[in-house]
Amino acid sequence: MKKNILKFGLLVLLMSACSNEKVIHMRDYGIVPDTEENLSAKMQEALIAIKQDNGGKEVTLLFEPGRYEFHTEGAVLKEYYVSNHDQPNPKPVGLALEDWKNLTLDGGGADFIFYGRMLPMSLVRSENTVLKNFSIDFEEPHIAQIEIVESTKDGMIFRVEPWVKAGIGENGHFENRGEGWKNYPQAGIAFDAKTRHLIYQTSDLWCPTNETKQLDERTFQTPYWKDSRLVLGTKVAMRTWERPAPGIFMYMDKDTRLENVTVHYAEGMGLLAQISENITLEKFNVCLRGDNDERYFTTQADATHFSGCKGKIISCNGLYEGMMDDAINVHGTYLKIVKRLDDKTVVGRYMHPQAYGFYWGGKGEKVQFVRSNTMEVVGETNEIAEITPYDKEVIDGAKEFKITFVNPLDAVINENEGFGMENLEWCPEVYFADNVIRNNRARGTLFSTPLKTIVERNTFDHTSGTAILLCGDCNGWFETGACRDVTIRENKFVNSLTNMFQFTEAVISIYPEIPNLKDQQKYFHGGEGQPGVVIENNFFETFDRPIVFAKSIDGLTFRGNKVVQNEDFPAFHRNQTRFRLLRTKNVVIENNEFSDNDSSISEE
Repeated sequence: MKKNILKFGLLVLLMSACSNEKVIHMRDYGIVPDTEENLSAKMQEALIAIKQDNGGKEVTLLFEPGRYEFHTEGAVLKEYYVSNHDQPNPKPVGLALEDWKNLTLDGGGADFIFYGRMLPMSLVRSENTVLKNFSIDFEEPHIAQIEIVESTKDGMIFRVEPWVKAGIGENGHFENRGEGWKNYPQAGIAFDAKTRHLIYQTSDLWCPTNETKQLDERTFQTPYWKDSRLVLGTKVAMRTWERPAPGIFMYMDKDTRLENVTVHYAEGMGLLAQISENITLEKFNVCLRGDNDERYFTTQADATHFSGCKGKIISCNGLYEGMMDDAINVHGTYLKIVKRLDDKTVVGRYMHPQAYGFYWGGKGEKVQFVRSNTMEVVGETNEIAEITPYDKEVIDGAKEFKITFVNPLDAVINENEGFGMENLEWCPEVYFADNVIRNNRARGTLFSTPLKTIVERNTFDHTSGTAILLCGDCNGWFETGACRDVTIRENKFVNSLTNMFQFTEAVISIYPEIPNLKDQQKYFHGGEGQPGVVIENNFFETFDRPIVFAKSIDGLTFRGNKVVQNEDFPAFHRNQTRFRLLRTKNVVIENNEFSDNDSSISEE
């Protein structure tokens, strides 16, 4: 036995000696925890030096557990155009990782704390990267959490939490402050202090704070904010609609894995990945600091968001709570045709003000065309022969592209009626499993990809709005695309739809934006020969009626599910049928169990 152990030990040493992998202890570069030192400049210097010394070799950057502080002063400035965010540039970045190969960043339990308005971490043009064992947070969140002291006909009296820096600002408005920033929140989300659920039927609060009076260091009274639903002790996350940067930004990466990474707060999304291939999230969390955290909120927008990615997106064993939007959103981006230059050439424009300035397509990639009014595919799939920025010399910051195709365009496609272009190359498969989504605003999950999508064994607990949304929109958000093969199975849904937000028509909402549904000839989701959407063996516990809303789909199956009716809240939804179907085909509803024997269907 001793000889075998000795042989194994020698083998391990030999393998280590032959490996190109190198472990870099960040302490050796002066990156030391728990010192209260601003590490922004020192971190960038360390990353540059390590990269120069190690090239494309396998490198592990090893941190020690503890607190690391980063301020905007000394931070590297980067021009990044981030999908579904505001576009302030340049952005101060805490850890800017660009053009790496075979990199592992092991936080070892590090707690990365940021100040001001900055992008905590970027990963750009990198391949075979692992990020693990760390958390991201801000010392001074840009959301002001308050507690209701008194709600009367004379206005609201509220007390800010101890960590909030606040006062009276311009024109007598309540002002939230931090290092190098201030804002004037006029909206809010209300949380029950005990359960942390969003308060029933409050949705997005309007919180006017003009003519606010400061009663003491932490207490304020505002005469125009009146809301009888907000009882003594209610916690409100007062917020603006700004989203300058996510917690982690990924662009043009390939084969990336995030493991045991947590974002406690970011002023945008927790993770935004765009134009990247093959991303795995294992125990990636956007969550509070445990059950006793004094905060009730996490990110200003989605927990995770994937824009124009391909390959496989795998997200498993995560906890997503308290965020102001979805746990996950997967989509591409339509360009609107604004000029037809000749039979093969058009100008396409990014239309949403929070989505532009990044790569959309390249030579040889397949594109299809959609009529915005009916969301129908028009003409044949075509191939890009050449694509160049049209309103700028470079892609970064461009809103328009001149695109020449290999084959002539269908004659009906023009610049006046409203047509969009969808890149079929940058569409991912999705596997979303064993996650917990709870106590968040708006929706639980959103999927818009034509490739295989599996959503299984997740728990959706008081998601406030719709738990699962399948959308598609070439009119407002301009987010592609149609879902052809979606399986939703063995999930648990508990009391969704306590509030009304956009697309919140049922627990599962299949809701493409179609301005002219009556003239639509084809179906948007599903399709002949496609599996469509299969919802099977799930458990629904609900106080209200709507379970599935579906519009413009060919192929929908709902089978083997159990629906249990409770009385936790009064039913209030405008739709009081279990299944509401608008222009659907090949729908199968069978072998389900309803505790109140209500399996009502409304077809239009």
